Amino acid sequence: MRKIKVGLVQQANTADIQSNMEHLSESISYCASQGAQLVVLQELHNSLYFCQTENTALFDLAESIPGSSTDYYSRLAVKYQIVLVTSLFEKRAPGVYHNTAVVFDADGSIAGKYRKMHIPDDPAYYEKFYFTPGDLGFEPIETSIGKIGLLVCWDQWYPEAARLMALKGADFLVYPTAIGWESSDTDEEKSRQLDAWIISQRGHAVANGLPVISVNRVGHEPDPSGQTNGIQFWGNSFVVGPQGEFLVQAGNDKPENLIVEVDLERSENVRRWWPFLRDRRIDAYEEITKRFID
Repeated sequence: MRKIKVGLVQQANTADIQSNMEHLSESISYCASQGAQLVVLQELHNSLYFCQTENTALFDLAESIPGSSTDYYSRLAVKYQIVLVTSLFEKRAPGVYHNTAVVFDADGSIAGKYRKMHIPDDPAYYEKFYFTPGDLGFEPIETSIGKIGLLVCWDQWYPEAARLMALKGADFLVYPTAIGWESSDTDEEKSRQLDAWIISQRGHAVANGLPVISVNRVGHEPDPSGQTNGIQFWGNSFVVGPQGEFLVQAGNDKPENLIVEVDLERSENVRRWWPFLRDRRIDAYEEITKRFID
């Protein structure tokens, strides 16, 4: 059986980047001590989620890849002999910045990176101000434990992205995430939002016959502008198997490090039982690339 142990780091961040990174290092160490071969961090894990406002000074948070953060996480991957999924604010060139996930193999090398393709622009999530849409496509990243179909946060609402990763041979899908509630929403609306987020990703697992790993941040982060009451990130980091079955799930109110075993061979059996890829009508899908079909 081809099984891997996965560590999920659900963290609450502060404005102190060095402290955040030290806490991440401690969590990575813990996951490795529990046998994790793959450790996944949340979206933009070094800092607060800075996209709540549009502020040109915050571009100073960005860094080159390779750079100081990749050096830091590369050393941790080597030290603990793990595959490590990170999420960084990339400065590619003057005026060109990306929301970029970087994967390190167990030897510390950069196995690959993915630039977030779908960029939101909603109240408290002003990402289009900061991030140029990704241009690396939907390409699984080859590592010593398998092919990672790496996507980031807003990408998780798009079945096309998950499908393309699956069709290119991803062994599992990974979503570093930063999503939460605004306090003015009713409890009923908050419940609907969280349920929709989980259902969508479980649907990707079912439709593609692949495990899904989703790691979200947690805790309250204030709005620096004071225009809103900030974001209460809802945690609920989870792993599901290829039939959408829960393997592990965190709560919504505190940092947690989760360890779970994922059976990668199960995908083969599930795809035999439910041969969705076999029965796709690829001869009839031409219109899927249109914005809308009038």
